[in-house]
Amino acid sequence: MHQLLSLMHSSSHCVFLSGAGISTLSGIPDFRGSKGIYKQFDADKIFDIHYFRKDPAYFYTHGREFIYNLEEKEPNIIHKMLAKLEEEGMMRSIITQNIDMLHQKAGSRRVIEIHGSPAQHTCLHCGKKFPYELISPIVHGPQVVPKCDGCGGLVKPDIIFFGEMLDQNALSQAISESSKADLMVVVGSSLVVHPAASLPLNTVKHGGRLIIVNNMPTPLDEYAYLIYPDLEAVFRYLEKEIQ
Repeated sequence: MHQLLSLMHSSSHCVFLSGAGISTLSGIPDFRGSKGIYKQFDADKIFDIHYFRKDPAYFYTHGREFIYNLEEKEPNIIHKMLAKLEEEGMMRSIITQNIDMLHQKAGSRRVIEIHGSPAQHTCLHCGKKFPYELISPIVHGPQVVPKCDGCGGLVKPDIIFFGEMLDQNALSQAISESSKADLMVVVGSSLVVHPAASLPLNTVKHGGRLIIVNNMPTPLDEYAYLIYPDLEAVFRYLEKEIQ
């Protein structure tokens, strides 16, 4: 692990890419793991925009178990150390596939959320915005599906569902950061969901090094300079070395 630390110290533009695997230590299930969300719910329904419009109760009912309880979840050692690395100037930005808002809760400031966030919700009819804090109690109440108090339209979290366009501003930032990075460290991502999965290749193509920390093999392992299978062990080491 000293090789990882040495590369981070010598890097001038280190970027992290985080996936759902980093939040399992906070009690949030990942998506494709052995106990992942897609083992519990129908992946073709839970984040599909067309199904959401047809039956929003499916998303909101199941979302109570892994989205609308996020106020109870706390950042773990990984989130906290990533915030520390940014504070120490050892990392420029975090590109995240996660929608749990724990990077911000831990204190990270330069977070690019390429799959959006439930921090805000939007009425699909009139565009009115609603904060997470207002929507969560409704989802847990008898109504379950939040409706706009202005026009009565269906309210949806600002999470990018399958069938929707990605936020072009966030995607542009992610492409720019991954292209400028002389070191990209992937943490807790299986690297199978695009376009996030292709971002590390931008780093490699521009001469940067790729490091992958994940408990399962990824399609980009052959491009990695270093691979570590144990997230917690790596971040315990970093915690010990970076005071």
